[in-house]
Amino acid sequence: MAQKHQHDDGQVVTETVPKQKLKRPTLYKVLLHNDNYTTREFVVAVLKEIFHKSETDAVQIMMHVHYNGIGVAGVYTYDVAETKLKTVEAAARDNGFPLRLSMEPEEG
Repeated sequence: MAQKHQHDDGQVVTETVPKQKLKRPTLYKVLLHNDNYTTREFVVAVLKEIFHKSETDAVQIMMHVHYNGIGVAGVYTYDVAETKLKTVEAAARDNGFPLRLSMEPEEG
């Protein structure tokens, strides 16, 4: 914010303040963890409805989690990632599934 200064002759002089470079917010990966109880259909539905994935992408992510134990559902700012994580865990609980999610900062 520029500050204004008055000269003795009444004229206003503005002082330029250097622009601050804004740092991009840290992004967080929302990770799905495999378990032996949550159905594939439920995971696909969550990926489509909460993470807005296409049917094809949702199935691919679900299969990756199934075979590798963990997979990325999406990458978001902290608040969005946390909200999605809590929303999915609540939906899983409401449907009797132990689906677990976590989040971690995205590197680079």
